[in-house]
Amino acid sequence: MKTEGGNSRLPNQPFFSIVITTYNRTNLLKRALHSLIQQIEADWEGIIIDDGSTDGTSEGIASFLTSAYRISYYRQNNKGYVQAKNAGIFLAAGKYITFLDSDDEYHPNHLSERKQILIKHPEIDLLHGGVEVIGSPYVPDRFNKGGMVHVKDCAIGGTFFIRNELAHRLHGFNPVRLGDDAEFLDRAKQIKANIVKIELPTYVYHRENENSITNTLAAER
Repeated sequence: MKTEGGNSRLPNQPFFSIVITTYNRTNLLKRALHSLIQQIEADWEGIIIDDGSTDGTSEGIASFLTSAYRISYYRQNNKGYVQAKNAGIFLAAGKYITFLDSDDEYHPNHLSERKQILIKHPEIDLLHGGVEVIGSPYVPDRFNKGGMVHVKDCAIGGTFFIRNELAHRLHGFNPVRLGDDAEFLDRAKQIKANIVKIELPTYVYHRENENSITNTLAAER
């Protein structure tokens, strides 16, 4: 795995590790990274996993990979979204691991609001929920081929804040074709992890892009 960036590891454990997976989405990735560096909360590290992009991603985002930011870049051969996400998990040094899909973005208070909750309730193992949806709020139903379900009834992985130890205990995400986030949540429930869902909509979930993961899966069904 090739690495670039201002700092491959931080000397002190950050509160958050933000895992950002990407594949041929340079322009969208720039938007996501802008939303990350504009966070009110500063105690984080960013980990970009480039899953074999061929669009010059590393050159396109070079301005973010400097000592001014806490973002590291890793490139791997194309293995798929879930494997890229797991690669980020196993590189993460933060107390909590969270995600930012390359076609999504954060509101400026996204991390700060979650940090307040997690500090006030240190017993939480997995905090999730709280999205603003741009585009259709309906996504493919993992239990009903051809069916759709509203986002409010789904597990949105971008909103997950997972205690680092829990992410490793569950060995990351399983490469199921659809619903890897929900499947992870199911496994966390099975081991009786302390899971809390909130409704504060600070994660911006873009579904208007034709090549978003859920839109691509819907088109294939």
